[in-house]
Amino acid sequence: MDRDGLGERLSTAVGCGDAAAVRGLLEKGADPDTAGVDGVSVLCAAVAAYDTAVVNALVEGGADPDLVQPDGSTPLGRGVDGGSPDIVTAMLAGDVVPRLSGASRDRLLSSARTWYANGAADELRRRTGACGPVVSVRLLDDGYNYVDEVSLGGRTVRAGHGAVLTELEWSFRVLTPVDELVDRAIRSDEDHVDWWTACWTLSRRRSPQTWSAVVAHRSHPSPEHRRFVALYLWLLASAIGDTAYRTAESGDLLAVWALEETDGGVLAKVLDTYTEHEHPLLESVGLRLRTHPDPRVRRKVPYALVEEQVATSPSAGAALAVLADDPDPWVRVEACRAAGRDSGLQLDLIRALLGLAEDSDPLARQAAAEQLAFSPDRSAAVADALAALTGEESQWTRLEAAYGLALRDDPRTAEAIERVGHLGEGYEHDHRPGVLWTWQWDRKKPSPA
Repeated sequence: MDRDGLGERLSTAVGCGDAAAVRGLLEKGADPDTAGVDGVSVLCAAVAAYDTAVVNALVEGGADPDLVQPDGSTPLGRGVDGGSPDIVTAMLAGDVVPRLSGASRDRLLSSARTWYANGAADELRRRTGACGPVVSVRLLDDGYNYVDEVSLGGRTVRAGHGAVLTELEWSFRVLTPVDELVDRAIRSDEDHVDWWTACWTLSRRRSPQTWSAVVAHRSHPSPEHRRFVALYLWLLASAIGDTAYRTAESGDLLAVWALEETDGGVLAKVLDTYTEHEHPLLESVGLRLRTHPDPRVRRKVPYALVEEQVATSPSAGAALAVLADDPDPWVRVEACRAAGRDSGLQLDLIRALLGLAEDSDPLARQAAAEQLAFSPDRSAAVADALAALTGEESQWTRLEAAYGLALRDDPRTAEAIERVGHLGEGYEHDHRPGVLWTWQWDRKKPSPA
């Protein structure tokens, strides 16, 4: 019996995508495996809606991802068909995986392999019998990485089945060959869930054999393979929430690679990864590449020449001064960001930032506002540049400019704050609005008698 109508209310909350209400109803005793009006569990409804927040709430509340539905399917099986790795990962949380039978695991792996091998569009054609045009839209799957959502014959799936398969294999302790995972990645692009999931999975396989097999691809003739290796090494160096792995070997490899790589786009990624390492050759490599013809490479060079935003040597400082005057505005931006605390470079950096504040690219002007705002320079030229930037279309730029004027207690601060306008969600923990509020409060409060 549906005590107090909790099941019906839960079904409604799931349909509305209200994860907070779902959690509240589960805490009150609602059955997490409640069936909706169509007879399938509410977890299936959340899966169909690609609502990860609600899926998380239901699974954490006890919903069974392996519960057999009237048509013989399960929520996990539907998630695999749906092609969203974010949804599948949410259903594999907690103690779900140990409770899955061998037969269930085999079915899920088989389904994911079929979808991936055939491709989302062709598999939809096979399953629906439809022969009309496919409608495809690219969107974020997990808030960071993209997937193509494919619609045909009244049915919609996401083409992230490569990532789904990789995630299932990792969860079920299936050791997929390194070359196969690399191939899954490069069949997509760097922003796709298939690429990221393959790379992230390999970065968690901490063995010399895996490391050697991945970095062997840095000699591959295809730039995609080499870019994949650069990202893999970046993940190992970043080691978020973990201890960096094989840092010395990676640093040595990257130092050689940076001087051999011929593709500018790949080299930029190699440098981006290399600068995550504390390596004895980092500065010398940066100096060698400071005049590289590809601006994407020169944008990364400044970070090879600094330590805690200060030039590592007089030679590095001289190179940074040249980069701050580079023809490419984004090279100038990165030089200013990288060396922002170097007092010996302040004149060069301020001159570059004042030029960027008048650049034709609004994003370059925004970057200039960010750097000028917290610069120790209190000259009239900097204050005037900030005041001019308060008229920008971008609210972010106006906020940075007003913040910089407030720090300088400039008489134009009140007008700048008014120009910022109302700040919506996302600024609750931002220090800049707090500084503006404090500036206003200090001028409104009565002076002591």
